[in-house]
Amino acid sequence: MADETNPASGAQEQGPAGQLAIQKIYVKDLSFEAPNTPGVFTEQLNPSVDIHFSNETKDLGEDQHEVVLQVTVTVKQDDRSVYLVEAKQAGIFTITGFPVEHMPAILATACPNILFPYVREVVSEIVTKGGFPQILLAPVNFDMLYAQELQRRAQAESDPRTN
Repeated sequence: MADETNPASGAQEQGPAGQLAIQKIYVKDLSFEAPNTPGVFTEQLNPSVDIHFSNETKDLGEDQHEVVLQVTVTVKQDDRSVYLVEAKQAGIFTITGFPVEHMPAILATACPNILFPYVREVVSEIVTKGGFPQILLAPVNFDMLYAQELQRRAQAESDPRTN
């Protein structure tokens, strides 16, 4: 019975866990272009939508890191641009207690997962304020994207044509 009442004792024996704390979340850059308005408002549109994600990190010292999640949404009707949104959602994170080899994964997955709902809202709002139907970005699996990037890098390093 004593084992059931103190389940935390096993966790304490493993050592302290790392901590990730949000210090600040902010829009770092935002751009909206609708070059073919007002004409596109009078047309029946069946546009193509291209969404691209990227992120960058910057070590701020003292266990603090800036992570910037960039989303670019390009909406076109045939070869004409309907609108373009570029949003950079950023955050400052304090990250402590993790092994140094885990830091790239944390910065590429955990932090973008935190920033994503904010950038999704920014994109949706700016598109609606631009006079277009709301666009809701689908959830993104940043863990999978990171794993794919690691695999791509490993293949590039092992390919004799790239060396």
